[in-house]
Amino acid sequence: MRTQTSGKTDLHQRFATIVGDSNTISAASELRTYECDGLTGTRVTPALVVLPGTTEEVSQCVRLANELGMPIVARGSGTGLSGGAVPSPESLIIGLSRMNAILEVDLPNERIRVQPGVANLDVSRAIAPHGYYYAPDPSSQSVCSIGGNVAENSGGAHCLKYGFTVNHAMGATVVLADGTVVSIGGPLADSLGYNLMALIVGSEGMMAVVTEVWLRIIRLPQKTRTIFATFPSTDEAGAAVSAIIANGIIPAAIEMMDQLAIKAIVAATGVDWPLDVGAALLADMDGIAAEVDHTAEAAIASMKQAGAVDVRTPRDAAERALMWKGRKSAFAAVGRISPNYYVQDGVVPRKQIAAVLREIARLAAEAGLCVANVFHAGDGNLHPLLLYDARVPGEEERAEHVASEILRVCIRYGGSITGEHGVGLDKAPYMGELFNENDLETMSLVRCAFDPAGRLNPGKVFPTPRLCGDRPGPFVLSPLERLDIAGRG
Repeated sequence: MRTQTSGKTDLHQRFATIVGDSNTISAASELRTYECDGLTGTRVTPALVVLPGTTEEVSQCVRLANELGMPIVARGSGTGLSGGAVPSPESLIIGLSRMNAILEVDLPNERIRVQPGVANLDVSRAIAPHGYYYAPDPSSQSVCSIGGNVAENSGGAHCLKYGFTVNHAMGATVVLADGTVVSIGGPLADSLGYNLMALIVGSEGMMAVVTEVWLRIIRLPQKTRTIFATFPSTDEAGAAVSAIIANGIIPAAIEMMDQLAIKAIVAATGVDWPLDVGAALLADMDGIAAEVDHTAEAAIASMKQAGAVDVRTPRDAAERALMWKGRKSAFAAVGRISPNYYVQDGVVPRKQIAAVLREIARLAAEAGLCVANVFHAGDGNLHPLLLYDARVPGEEERAEHVASEILRVCIRYGGSITGEHGVGLDKAPYMGELFNENDLETMSLVRCAFDPAGRLNPGKVFPTPRLCGDRPGPFVLSPLERLDIAGRG
């Protein structure tokens, strides 16, 4: 019998005939890059990584993986925070980073067609000279990929007014689990047939591998006014958010940061924000100039009535850009005040924000931890960051426990366990607390219609093996056994 090393070489060569030797990764040291995504606590080494450059190469890789019995995990930039791109044992990673071309720009119809490896921000950069932009803007937009955004239904600060990826991804070319290439949706506003894009967006790579996407683009607003307001505590800031929206004003964005988050942001960016306040709001009002001025003044009045300590607007475009840089770099900025942190992602009704933040503070205090909060206040999408020191025995475990309890708090207050980071591997155990058995079985039936063998991104989202997609079945040879490289004792 051949050695494990020769087996890896054979596996490498089989896929290299499709994508090329330089785009096939099998060396142990290089595979470590692909052991996890942004959720670094769980790591699994894949059997192989391929970097295809075309839809046809993706299709051929999927067909060969099926022949070898290999699980398949599609991967974009690896910035996900729920373990959605963590490999399965003996899996094939299909990395889509080489597929990063903007294929077509259709300004008259406000559409753009891109490959999945295009960075989110690069879409807006490409069309900004023409007066357009792409609305969904995750904090990681400079590096996260459109394919990953589609997989997770990513949002961002400005999705309160403009919607999430599902509202902007109009159509796609995808490779199904058997290697078949199909087109769904398209550039038209209302394509015929079932709305399959609504299934693909947010499916976390469990239904198909996306190789092209049609995106909706929109005109840059005539005017934008940014408002920064500080408050004694998150209670008053939360009341201000509720009052603004109750008055019929829909900001383009309205973000909340607590005192600890403000401290981290100031340390990292040098933005001129006070450190002696309990919370701050950063909001954008945009649209037609006359409307923006009116709504901005009304929003400021609501903030003051709710108890704002100070309300200001940036002096110029540079200060506005610095303010938003501070908000978008908040997660990384927390590294200035804590050696480690755990990012959680949940959603609650707006009216429950203050109560839930108090619960989160209580949970953290009981565990002897600190928590920084920075989040999309307008739609109740919370991002508590639990600060800990992994060098201190037990602290990481306590942080993970508090993070899990935060999800249960969100559920108890009528919310959800994720707003934009996805379920992935990290939150799958809590799906059964949010949905009942019938709910989960129905979701699985949809997944199984696309991937009956459960080969695409197995072990994600669903809390237990169920139905055709994940349940234990007959013995299946591993890819190395199929190549007569390894056996069982």
